Amino acid sequence: MLIAIKDIKIKKRVRKDLGDLENLKDSLRTYGLLNPITLNSRYELIAGERRLTAAMQLGWTNIQANIIDNLTEVEQLEMEIEENNQRKEFTDQELLQGYMRLERLRNPGFFYRIYLFFKRLFQKIADWWAKRKKK
Repeated sequence: MLIAIKDIKIKKRVRKDLGDLENLKDSLRTYGLLNPITLNSRYELIAGERRLTAAMQLGWTNIQANIIDNLTEVEQLEMEIEENNQRKEFTDQELLQGYMRLERLRNPGFFYRIYLFFKRLFQKIADWWAKRKKK
């Protein structure tokens, strides 16, 4: 659900230090909001303060949010803690493999580029054929 940022209320939070938001802002600029923030039915923030703050600093006026209704204050606090506590960073090996895979995709080898060319060519032919059959 798209919510006007000005309507969101930030009550007392567990996290005091939001840390450096520059990388998060870069990510929002490049990819948009990958995971919506979480609000209760009164538009009080439950989870996603860093994302919300970064979006505000970027000048966004609206943000995607999940609205969860009928939560007790205890459940809301549990969700805030859980969201921030259950993260698991990549291991060094996972991060290295991810960047190696990304590099291969960004700079494919000669034979892979040929494969991609033919894949796109056959897809265009299939799209043209499907469009022609509709007429």
